[in-house]
Amino acid sequence: MKTINQLWDSLGDDRDELNRCILQAAKSDADLSNTVCEYIISSGGKRIRPLVLLLLARAMGYRGKQQFTLAAAVEFIHTATLLHDDVVDESQARRNRPTANAAFGNSAAVLVGDFLYTRAFQMISQELEAAKIMSDATNALATGEILQLMHVNNLALSEADYLKVIELKTAVLFAAACRFSALLAEQPQLSDDCANYGYYLGYAFQIADDVLDYLGDIEQTGKNIGDDLAESKVTLPIIHALSNASPAHQSRLKTIIQQGDRSAIDDVIHILQTTQSIEYTLSRATHYAHLAKTAIARLPDTPYKATLEDLCDLTVTRPQ
Repeated sequence: MKTINQLWDSLGDDRDELNRCILQAAKSDADLSNTVCEYIISSGGKRIRPLVLLLLARAMGYRGKQQFTLAAAVEFIHTATLLHDDVVDESQARRNRPTANAAFGNSAAVLVGDFLYTRAFQMISQELEAAKIMSDATNALATGEILQLMHVNNLALSEADYLKVIELKTAVLFAAACRFSALLAEQPQLSDDCANYGYYLGYAFQIADDVLDYLGDIEQTGKNIGDDLAESKVTLPIIHALSNASPAHQSRLKTIIQQGDRSAIDDVIHILQTTQSIEYTLSRATHYAHLAKTAIARLPDTPYKATLEDLCDLTVTRPQ
């Protein structure tokens, strides 16, 4: 299985060009903003959303420079949501480092998030269709975050409602990045195919990510074990377990979730194993990864299309 760095290598120097664009666009007249931006940009993010944009653009024959501007704008939107999420969730660590709110305070994190949001729209403001795509996506992102907040400690959350949350908080930005590719390549007949690839990849990514909250290795993933549990977030492994556990295990699991008891993580993992909830959740992620591959069937057979398919597999089988 290829690594994310190997997938980036298929684009040659594009990653360096993207990083230069990101660093240049993130500069402002405010020293604090520059300091916080440099801190989060250097944190080692995989830049998966820009990656899919650039790969799809290449797969459809686009070679212009505008792809880097749109890819950087997408990354800014994603980064802004992380900054705001960490404040809302009172998170203290991300990718093995203190979060921006932990390092610089909540006010700085929120304001720099606002700066990145608005800078992203500055970068795409000359392209009306791109601005419409991004506006719709960011509005959906905000709605998804509100829905997720409403469902904290909701032990009656259904799988359908869970999927709606991750559609809005994750899949829509992937889809927007992919639509940008068709826009750049002037391939409107492939716009929906590209967007569907993004939607399904976003589903697969988030579902697999929710598994890592219970099984991940922080040295490999940068994701802290039990964060969702500590925040009483009900994700697909928990939804499945609550529907399939014994009455005693159901009662224990509900108590742990309600209390946000991270110290009981071993008990939760035991229940998830007993109900095969991890296997079920990964099977759902695999299903959406397959749908993502199917969505780009009409694209020309190129090394870039093959890399997009590899990304679907990597999304589900990330190090744990």
